[in-house]
Amino acid sequence: MAKLTQRLGFSRYEADEYYQQALEAFQKGRFNEAHDAISQAIILLPTQSEYYAARGLFHLEDDEQKEALEDFEKSLKHNRYEMLAHYGRGMIAYKDGNWDEALAHFNTAYLAAQNRGEALYYLALAQHRKGDNVAALKSMSMAAERFEAAGDKRGSQAKQWVRTFEKLVKEAEQAAANAAKVSAARTPALQAPSAAQLALPSGAGDEEDED
Repeated sequence: MAKLTQRLGFSRYEADEYYQQALEAFQKGRFNEAHDAISQAIILLPTQSEYYAARGLFHLEDDEQKEALEDFEKSLKHNRYEMLAHYGRGMIAYKDGNWDEALAHFNTAYLAAQNRGEALYYLALAQHRKGDNVAALKSMSMAAERFEAAGDKRGSQAKQWVRTFEKLVKEAEQAAANAAKVSAARTPALQAPSAAQLALPSGAGDEEDED
């Protein structure tokens, strides 16, 4: 009977109701209620990757990293490209200072949902941590555009980072230009060889065949 109601869509509808309740409760700071609702959604529709990923983010917000990681892994087993799961894995890697792993997860999260700014925002910060401020500037600019299009308040913070990265890129370019000038000044100019230097050694070319 349970499989029949799931095929008819009853379980999916009820699960989505619990999912929305979980998100609303979480946004209002009612964390226990949010956990209960999302867990109920998972019971009703245990193959929905987004539910596990959302619960993982709830755990992460509560500093329950082990539980969060377990839910992200469950989510990715159902959908290897689940945006929220890769975003969550990226956040864990970022907090642990694993920049390469963070970059990989944030990039996958961005590719899975290119209209959202969250993954791009932290992708830019991870690129900055790796010292690639040119890439960070590009990613953060894209994040700012998406936040602004969505009316998301995080857009103002993203724009502040854009200005910071623009300054860092400009400073790096100026430093490179100055270094090139110093290197050129220290390198002696090559002079063309004189006629005497080009002349053949004495006696060269005067040898005759013994025959």
